[in-house]
Amino acid sequence: MSLRPFRNIDRKKTKVIKVGDVKVGGNNPISVQSMTNTLTTDVSATIKQIQAIHEEGADIVRVSCPDEDSSKALKEITKNIQIPVIADIHFHYKRAIEAAENGAKCLRINPGNIGDKKKIHDVLKAAKDNDCSIRIGVNAGSLERDILEKYKEPCPEALVESALRNIKILEDEDFFNFKVSVKSSDVFLSIAAYRKLSNAMNYPLHLGITEAGGFVTGSVKSAIGLGSLLLDGIGDTIRVSLSDDPVKEVKIGNEILKSLGLRNRGVKIISCPSCARQAFQVIDTVRILEEKLSHIKTPITLSIIGCVVNGPGEAALTDIGITGGGKGNNMLYLSGVQSEKVLTREIINKVISEVEKKAAEIENK
Repeated sequence: MSLRPFRNIDRKKTKVIKVGDVKVGGNNPISVQSMTNTLTTDVSATIKQIQAIHEEGADIVRVSCPDEDSSKALKEITKNIQIPVIADIHFHYKRAIEAAENGAKCLRINPGNIGDKKKIHDVLKAAKDNDCSIRIGVNAGSLERDILEKYKEPCPEALVESALRNIKILEDEDFFNFKVSVKSSDVFLSIAAYRKLSNAMNYPLHLGITEAGGFVTGSVKSAIGLGSLLLDGIGDTIRVSLSDDPVKEVKIGNEILKSLGLRNRGVKIISCPSCARQAFQVIDTVRILEEKLSHIKTPITLSIIGCVVNGPGEAALTDIGITGGGKGNNMLYLSGVQSEKVLTREIINKVISEVEKKAAEIENK
């Protein structure tokens, strides 16, 4: 029995599929992905960006393939990276076939806009022959004309009907290695559509709020939308969509999962907003520690609290803690227990040393 049952999330057990060596669905960890914004034909730039995305903690990366040169560039790209690639395909079935043959481990398509049954069959054959899964990507901004005419505007029912229509196309071809998304830039519409689709089928779900905006607005919208669904136990892989550096998408995605206890990677910092009671500059300290501890991948909790009002209580629940004290004498806590006084000027170096020591200790176990 859990010590804190109010933190429990009862995840829906969906069908398990594979995107390369990453399992999506079932009891598998919720994976984080992003998408490159380099020209795919610029192989070196795309590889460099994928490596940065991977280093930040992405499990999967998506690459757009708008033309033949892009889909064929995947052959060289996939040889030089360590995470599986999803090829983003719209309309042209040959791009999907080329992507599957050149190393993509998943195709993001809408079967309904690929063309006639022969073209769909050829795409699915290429996917099967190359151990390639598919993401059915329904978007509120590109619904089928008849569905839009039926419902007059994008709504949860319209997105779900489109998804189920595309699912049937794959099932009729005996293809079941796929996941589904029903994205919108509207948080309410996205949440309602995902909940409705989750009740209607058991394939893994890719969560996202599409075209969410810049870093601040997009992060907030994504946290609300994805967080609400994840708390419901819905979702198997996520992508935060930002008009910004893709590396930041991964950072926010991981932070959403960490805040819900669904993923533990790196240092989780609990810190106060600071006030007149602070005994040291909390904001500057946290900013520096976030940067200098970014290389730590082992899950560790760290509390940085400027005074004794909440400091000891937070420190009692974290692996390492600093609580502000008078005359530049701050208290270091290890595993919730007072350890030693630390002068303000020594906080950064001391915390880094203790975090690295704790990480090594955990890894050695």
